[in-house]
Amino acid sequence: MSEKLRIGVLGLTHDHVWSEAAAAAECQSAELVAAADPNEPLTGRFTETYGCPVYEDATSLLENEKLDAAYVFGSNLEGSQMAIEAMERGLHILIEKPLAANLDDANQMLIAARKNNVQLVVNWPFTWWPQLQRAIKLVEDGSIGTLRSVTYRAAHCGPEALGCSEYFCDWLFDERRNGGGAMKDYCCYGAVLAAALMGLPESVVGLAGGQVKDFLSVEDSGIIAMKYSQGMATATASWTQIGNLTSYATAIYGSKGTLFAEPGDKGKLYLATKDDPEGSEVSVPKPELGMRDSAHNFVEVVTGQRDPFILSRDDYSRDAQEILEAGIRSANLGERIKLPL
Repeated sequence: MSEKLRIGVLGLTHDHVWSEAAAAAECQSAELVAAADPNEPLTGRFTETYGCPVYEDATSLLENEKLDAAYVFGSNLEGSQMAIEAMERGLHILIEKPLAANLDDANQMLIAARKNNVQLVVNWPFTWWPQLQRAIKLVEDGSIGTLRSVTYRAAHCGPEALGCSEYFCDWLFDERRNGGGAMKDYCCYGAVLAAALMGLPESVVGLAGGQVKDFLSVEDSGIIAMKYSQGMATATASWTQIGNLTSYATAIYGSKGTLFAEPGDKGKLYLATKDDPEGSEVSVPKPELGMRDSAHNFVEVVTGQRDPFILSRDDYSRDAQEILEAGIRSANLGERIKLPL
């Protein structure tokens, strides 16, 4: 590997690319080399911002640039295809959540990563919240006893109302390229939390609705309930919520305590116990540099300085895909779905 991790960006239609590219540009151990996307307004913006060459497609970039790694920010469907192509060339991958549009593609991605001995790191934006990192550490240390339940609700007024770009909305509202609608986009957070902390559930029940945005061909809201031998978990998603109350908060329930993590990078963490039923704020230390953002973390993972964080691991993101697929299948069929699929 060169002195700096040389990164090519494959796909620019996922709006999260701009914040993650900015983090990479600010990381002294990384270098943005080039970007590929068929949409000239997006490649033009990238060139103007970073002064990098751009290509119309991923293959052209991969054939013409010397890289160590690739950032993948296309649709869920095209993203998995570009990631596999890059891994077959020996490149490490950072891909935006949820990993893929479907379970088959997710499985093929893990096969490619193992075959080519490369890192496949999944960027879940809430990974970099210090209070959530601390909550997970407390769970792993046994501070709340035996884990019984995990709940997470991701919700807003909808991508188009929120101001997402037309390029992003174009595939978010396409069932094939996204893998669903709001359930795929937002139930994935609760699914990966459950998979990472509790494993694969025994069964799931999904509910989906197009209750508000009748111009969509995909669901605008959904719930996935997961049944475990020792408890349960829920993942809730909505593109119809007014305001931010209840959105993006994490609740983790154990036999000895309850953790509640507020959303955002400045959110607080609370712990309730039998002796403190109302709960008290938990001290949250400032994360190490390699746990503050995707770029520094990715460099340290690729160079062997740290293992992928539990939420960034490809195997748990793959398991989240299985939960999502089962939940969507349950919603479509109106019946409980047993796992594994």
